[in-house]
Amino acid sequence: MSTDFLPGKTRTMADGATLICIFVAVLMLVPARAVFKGIPLSLTPGNVAALFAGICWVCAQLTLTLGMAKGRTPVRTGIFVYAIAVLFSYGYANYGPLPSDEVKLSDHAIVLVAGNCAVALMMNDGVRGLIRLDRVLKTAVVCGTGVALVGCCQFILKLDLTQYMVLPGLRFTSDDGFVETREALARVAGTTGHPIEFGVLCAMLLPLAAHFAFQAKGRGEPVLRWWICCAIIAAGLMFSISRSAVLGVAGAGLVLFIGWPAKRRWYTLLVGLVFLGVIKVTVPSLLGALYNLFANIGNDSSISHRTYASAVAAKQISLHPLFGHGPGTWYAGKHEVFDNQYILSTVETGFVGVAAFAGIFLCAFYSALRARYLSKDPGARDLALTICASLVAPLVGSATFDLTAFATVTGLTFVLVGASGSLLRTAKQLAPHEDQFGVLYWVRYRWAWLRDLVTRRRRRTVVAEPVG
Repeated sequence: MSTDFLPGKTRTMADGATLICIFVAVLMLVPARAVFKGIPLSLTPGNVAALFAGICWVCAQLTLTLGMAKGRTPVRTGIFVYAIAVLFSYGYANYGPLPSDEVKLSDHAIVLVAGNCAVALMMNDGVRGLIRLDRVLKTAVVCGTGVALVGCCQFILKLDLTQYMVLPGLRFTSDDGFVETREALARVAGTTGHPIEFGVLCAMLLPLAAHFAFQAKGRGEPVLRWWICCAIIAAGLMFSISRSAVLGVAGAGLVLFIGWPAKRRWYTLLVGLVFLGVIKVTVPSLLGALYNLFANIGNDSSISHRTYASAVAAKQISLHPLFGHGPGTWYAGKHEVFDNQYILSTVETGFVGVAAFAGIFLCAFYSALRARYLSKDPGARDLALTICASLVAPLVGSATFDLTAFATVTGLTFVLVGASGSLLRTAKQLAPHEDQFGVLYWVRYRWAWLRDLVTRRRRRTVVAEPVG
C-alpha cells in the first residue's frame, strides 16, 4: 500500500515488513548480551520487538482491512505444530516436580519460542510481494554487514565496539568479552553472543549478499555496495575461526552450485580464490588455523567431550522419550553441554519436539522449492534457491552447537523460514492456475495420465441409428 507524500513520489505505509525490519535491526545491532534492566526474564530488545510483532499479527488476523494474508501454508502449519509440541513439553514438565531454577528457565524459554514463532508468522503472512520481501532481506544483509564490521574491528584493530553500544536501560548479562582466542588468534563474535554464532550468522547472510550482488545489475541498482557487503561478511566468517561456520558455508555453497548456471559458478570460484589469497597474505596463520580445525579433529577436546555428553543424553532421553525434560530446563552450569541442538531438543522436548523442530526446516525447504517451481521470474527463482542455501547453514550448525541458545542466529533462522512462506504466497498469486490444487492436483493429474496410457482406453462415440 502507498500514499502520495510529495509530487512525483510515493511513501510506503508501515506494514509487516516494517516490523520485521525493525526486529532485524534491533536483533543484530544491539549486543546479544544486553538485556533490559528490572525484568526478571532477561529479555533483549530483540525479544520485545518479536513479541510486539506477535501481538500485531494476532490483531491483524482479526480484521480484513490491514492486508494480512489468511489461509494455511506449509510454513504456517509447521510453526503451529512446533509451538504446540513445545507447549505440550512445557505442560508435561511442569506437571511433575521441577526445581525452582528450572521452572524459571522453562518460563523464559516459552517466551522466546513465542517470539520466534511470531516473527516467522509475521514474515509468512505480513510481508506481501517481492519488493517488501527484498526490503526485509536487504535490511538483514546490511545489518549483518554491520555485525561483521564490528567483528573485523575486534580481530584487526583489537577494538571491541560493543562496549560503546549499550543503550540506556540495558545491561550486560555477563562480563565476558566478545573476543576469545584459538590457535593464538582472536576469535571474535561481533555483536553476537559467541564466535560460533557469529560464524554461522555470516554463513547464513553470505548467500543473500551474493544474491543481491548478482541481481543488482539487472535491476539497475549499484553493484559495488553489495560486493563490499559480501567481502565484509566473508571476512567476518573467517575471523570467527569456527568449524560450524565453515561447514555451514560449505553446505550453502553446495546448494547454490547445484542451482546456479555454470558461468556464475566459475565466477564465484575465481572470486573465492582471490579472497582466500588476500586472507593468506594479510593474515598468514588464519587459513592454517581453519585447516587444523578439521585435520586435528581426532585430538580435539571438544569432540571427545561431545562423545561423553552423548552417553549422558541417551540416559536422560530414556527417562522422558516423548516430551522431554522441559524446554529450557537443561542448561550449562548444572547439566552437561551437548553442543548439538538435535540432541538438546530431544532431551528438553522429547522426540515429538525434535521432530517438530526439524519439520520447520522441511516446510521452509518445500515452500522455497515450490515457489521456485511456480515462479517465472528469474530473480524470484534465484531468491528461492538462496533462501534454501541460507537455511542449510543453521540446519548443519544445529549438529555442531546449540542453535536455540543463541538469540541472533535463531531469530534470523525464523525470519528466513517465514521468508520462504512469503515467497510461496507471492508465487501462487502470480501463477494461480498452475497451482490450483497444489501437490494433490499434480498427483491426481499424473495418475490419470498414467492410467490412460497403460490401459489404452479410448472414448467411444455412440451414433444413433436412423429411424424407419
